[in-house]
Amino acid sequence: MERISRKDRACWVLVGGRRRLGRALAEDLARDHDLVLTSSEPWDGETWVDDLSETARIRTLQWDAENPELVSRMMADLDRLASDGWAISGAVILAGTFPKSPLGTWTPELLEATWRMNLSFPFLCAQALGPRLVTDACLQLLLDTSIHHPWLERLPYSAAKAGLAALVPGLAQLLAPKVRVVGHALGAVLPAEGSDAGFLAQRTLLKRLGDPADLCRAVRFAADSPFLTGDILTQDGGRRWVDR
Repeated sequence: MERISRKDRACWVLVGGRRRLGRALAEDLARDHDLVLTSSEPWDGETWVDDLSETARIRTLQWDAENPELVSRMMADLDRLASDGWAISGAVILAGTFPKSPLGTWTPELLEATWRMNLSFPFLCAQALGPRLVTDACLQLLLDTSIHHPWLERLPYSAAKAGLAALVPGLAQLLAPKVRVVGHALGAVLPAEGSDAGFLAQRTLLKRLGDPADLCRAVRFAADSPFLTGDILTQDGGRRWVDR
C-alpha cells in the first residue's frame, strides 16, 4: 500500500533495484526519496520492500529483458506512473549479469544472452526513461572497471560494458540540456561467488574492496552536481593503476 509522498521528496527509478547493489542503493535512497524499483522477477515475498514503505512511497515493476513486449511494457508503466502523479527526477540503471565466458566457449546464443542483459536492456531502459524525466534530472548507468581493463575470462561482458560507456556521452548529447547523464565504473564491491576477495583487494592501490556505500555516495554526488554530464566516474580503489 502506497503512502502519500511529501512534496519535497524526489522520485527516482532504480532499474535492477532488487538484489545486491540495487537493494543497497534502494535502502539508502529511501531515507529521502520515493522509489520505483524494477526487477525481472515478481516482487512477492520481498519483505524488505515493505519495510521501506514505512518511510517512502514505493512502486514495484517487473521489467524482464526476455519479454518480447518489454518496450511496450515499459512505456505503459511509465505512462501509468505519470498519470498517478510521479514526476521522475532521477534514474539509475543497475541491471546486469556477470557471466564467465572464456575464449573457446563463445556461441551465438551465449553472446546474445550476455549482450541482451548487459547492453540491449540498459539501452532500451535509457531510451524509455530519458525523455520522460523531468527537467534537470540525472540518468545514471552502472558500468564496470572492465571498461579500463577487460576481464579476459568475461570478455563478452566487458564488451557490453564498453558499449554502455559509449552510451553515456552520446545520450548526454541527445538529452541535453534537459537531462544529465553520468556513468559509474565500479570496481570490486560485492565480488561474485567463488571470487578471491583477498586477491582482489590486493590488486588495488588502497588494498581493500569497495563498499555499496561508495556507490551510494557517488550516485548522490552525481545527482547533486548540475554541471556534470556525459562523464564516467571511476571507483576502483586505483585498480587500473596497478601493474597487471
